[in-house]
Amino acid sequence: MEAHDGFDPGQGEDLPPPPPIPPNVVPIKAESERNSPPKKASKTKRVPMPRPGLGRKGQPVPLYTNHFKVSVRSMDDNFYHYSVSLKYEDDRPVDGKGIGRRVIDKLHQTYDSELGNKDFAYDGEKSLFTIGALPQVNNEFTVVLEDISSGRTAGNGSPGGNDSPGENERKRVRRPYQTKTFKVELSFAAKIPMQAISQALRGHDSENSQEALRVLDIILRQHSAKQGCLLVRQSFFRDNPSNYIDLGGGVLGCRGFHSSFRTTQSGLSLNIDVSTTMIVRPGPVVDFLIANQKVNNPFQIDWAKAKRTLKNLRVKTSPSNTEYKIVGLSERPCNEQMFTLKQRNGRDGNGDCEVNTVEITVYDYFVKYRNIELRYSAELPCINVGKPKRPTYFPIELCSLVSLQRYTKALSTLQRSSLVEKSRQKPQERMGALNDALRHNNYDAEPMLRACGISIAPSFTQVEGRILQPPKLKVGNGEDFFPRNGRWNFNNKKLNQPTTVDRWAVVNFSARCDIRSLVRDLIKCGGMKGISIEDPFDVFEESPQMRRSPPTARVEEMFEQIKNKLPGAPRFLLCLLPERKNSDIYGPWKRKCLSEFGIVTQCIAPTRVNDQYLTNVLLKINAKLGGMNSLLQVEHSPAIPLVSKIPTIILGMDVSHGSPGQSDLPSIAAVVSSRQWPLISRYRAAVRTQSPKVEMIDSLFKPSGNDDEGIVRELLVDFYTSSQKRKPDQIVIFRDGVSESQFNQVLNIELDQIIEACKFLDEQWSPKFTVIVAQKNHHTKFFQHGSPDNVAPGTVVDNKVCHPRNYDFYMCSHAGMIGTTRPTHYHVLLDEIGFSPDDLQELVHSLSYVYQRSTTAISVVAPICYAHLAAAQVGQFIKFDDMSETSSSHGGHTSAGSIPVPELPRLHEKVSSSMFFC
Repeated sequence: MEAHDGFDPGQGEDLPPPPPIPPNVVPIKAESERNSPPKKASKTKRVPMPRPGLGRKGQPVPLYTNHFKVSVRSMDDNFYHYSVSLKYEDDRPVDGKGIGRRVIDKLHQTYDSELGNKDFAYDGEKSLFTIGALPQVNNEFTVVLEDISSGRTAGNGSPGGNDSPGENERKRVRRPYQTKTFKVELSFAAKIPMQAISQALRGHDSENSQEALRVLDIILRQHSAKQGCLLVRQSFFRDNPSNYIDLGGGVLGCRGFHSSFRTTQSGLSLNIDVSTTMIVRPGPVVDFLIANQKVNNPFQIDWAKAKRTLKNLRVKTSPSNTEYKIVGLSERPCNEQMFTLKQRNGRDGNGDCEVNTVEITVYDYFVKYRNIELRYSAELPCINVGKPKRPTYFPIELCSLVSLQRYTKALSTLQRSSLVEKSRQKPQERMGALNDALRHNNYDAEPMLRACGISIAPSFTQVEGRILQPPKLKVGNGEDFFPRNGRWNFNNKKLNQPTTVDRWAVVNFSARCDIRSLVRDLIKCGGMKGISIEDPFDVFEESPQMRRSPPTARVEEMFEQIKNKLPGAPRFLLCLLPERKNSDIYGPWKRKCLSEFGIVTQCIAPTRVNDQYLTNVLLKINAKLGGMNSLLQVEHSPAIPLVSKIPTIILGMDVSHGSPGQSDLPSIAAVVSSRQWPLISRYRAAVRTQSPKVEMIDSLFKPSGNDDEGIVRELLVDFYTSSQKRKPDQIVIFRDGVSESQFNQVLNIELDQIIEACKFLDEQWSPKFTVIVAQKNHHTKFFQHGSPDNVAPGTVVDNKVCHPRNYDFYMCSHAGMIGTTRPTHYHVLLDEIGFSPDDLQELVHSLSYVYQRSTTAISVVAPICYAHLAAAQVGQFIKFDDMSETSSSHGGHTSAGSIPVPELPRLHEKVSSSMFFC
């Protein structure tokens, strides 16, 4: 942070010198004030390290990337940030989203000269930015909007103006045109020098540079909003049916674009990528509900469920084409739901209007008074678009969902796979779409960008990539080989360390399958890979009357059968499930095997059984039972730079959160650790629950009395016992799923906990740390010159589009077979071990080849994938607990720590150090 953040020394706003401190006083650190320079605390805060240099290894390859160079004429301007307060005439705050943009647009039109003819960048909520200051410091205005009831205009996401004139004329005669008055207050909040961007490009990131980039992003968002796009964070979506993908269940995928400004080594760039969001299918409400609930006609709809699904969606009602927000449904059907109708009956003797009221059903009102034919709504609930105290009802068949409304519930497995399959684009196709988007957006015409002197180059940025050699692998019988194009197979090869499968049985939960031949083929295939598989002790079939029982009961009953028949606990159970994905037996079954009995288990749902399928199943079984499928040749002849010389533990850390619909399920933190040094292919996992949606792992160090119940101690002790009683002197941490704004927390909160856990074990021991964050959800892609194929596996990029100061690089370690390869963005936050850039990139590349479940290089280092798998699998343990006590018992609303988070059952000691997650 600059010392004068927020102040421009050139403006004569220098601070007075601080008062002298008496010699016997130690100053106390004030709570961090945003604009004050950071004061030295007793313990220095860690910040991400600078880049020590560039990698050199590998075959150079020229690439294109979807960053477009941004040139800025001058950086001398200042953005002024104003807080926006919107109120109605009676001083009630305006809460509805979407209305803000209309009010600010109107303000701009009405008071242009009073506001110094300035263009605005408005974020749609509480912040507005201008270039240079507005004439006054506090600006209060009154804005009048016409016909507010018709909801959003084209300016905020849905095309307006298709009212039929006849209808509107009639309305205008009946009632005066509706207007609404707003009070707008703009109050000065901060001054942001654009100079901060050029500081950031020189490597001096500050709060101001983040803010200045945010202003540029807001300008782009506003540009899209004016064109009627739906905005989702930094992506925008046009209402164009050719962008729609039908995912079933009344949900559409809508293809749009992400755009954001980034500071890079080669200057400011605009990163544009294809993006997809989910929207509800526009059109008649009934059609949407029928599709959403998979029923055949309106009379089968579950209305309690429909009410939850429809709440807050916007509809247009015919014939007036007015837009409303759905508040709920009527209690009674349309032909029974009464309301009070006021009628004017000419004049009385004094010439005053006589008003009498009648009670009438919604159905009769529309059919008799409005002469609108209703075909099927009579027995269905009405849509309520009124206020909580004053409902306004419309028959459901007169309501149509407006386009471009986000669908925010979790997708089903089928919808998700359909989304992935239908939204894939080959590299060339994606490049074409991005070129079109840039042309279509016409950013050069955006007045705010022009005022900043910003222009955006029309062509993709060129970068230098390097293709690293794949690491040599070791399989069975001492055989070495090089993977080709990120893939290999075990045809005619034995596994590196095959196990023996004995004392095992098959369990069948009503899957239709020829178990005899499955077992025979498995034994045969195992033999070819070197795994000796004995005949199973028995096959346990689920009794037909159990199929309708709750999952836990089915699992209990199966275990009763096993206990009654087997002489002792089996080592291994092969479990056949009837459904391929999301079987509700999976969680209870895994929990019973792994935490109660300590039995290794492999679940399968065989559809097409062939050699490839059986080999993949055997790879998992072998790894779970303690075998090794393949090793890196450098692990075997310990020759990994720095790692093989000094005892080194590798940690992979990840937190998985419930899907959007399940806000009260706890988040699950998983850490996996390497064992049996000098190996880097063998791992074990520790998993804990924590408060919902909390990203920082809070149970790394958990002292209680003389003990530490945290994750790290458990893993360090295992490393010690599995590595000939050696403590790791080096700890390499791979952390997944954190954004740049959380890097400092990883370095100062999580790393501190890990250090404390080490000190707790041994006060004298201080290992060296390397901390690397891996990110998958970014928007940088790479393309080959004149080739329709994805970049080659092993491609690494650490120049031009990387950070101007920090130590980061992009790596595509896997062979992208479908769609466009998404590189993993690695950020090295700390490196006390002292790897050279080449050695570190080689280590990351090699760790993409040690994933025991597959015979391909994977896109992110194996320890992170394992942490992800462990969190997902153990998360299933508690998922089904929750179904039994529906989420209402959790109170639904949680803030971190407000309710005790349910503990996970611990893994049984027999399997706790196994690769059960494989």
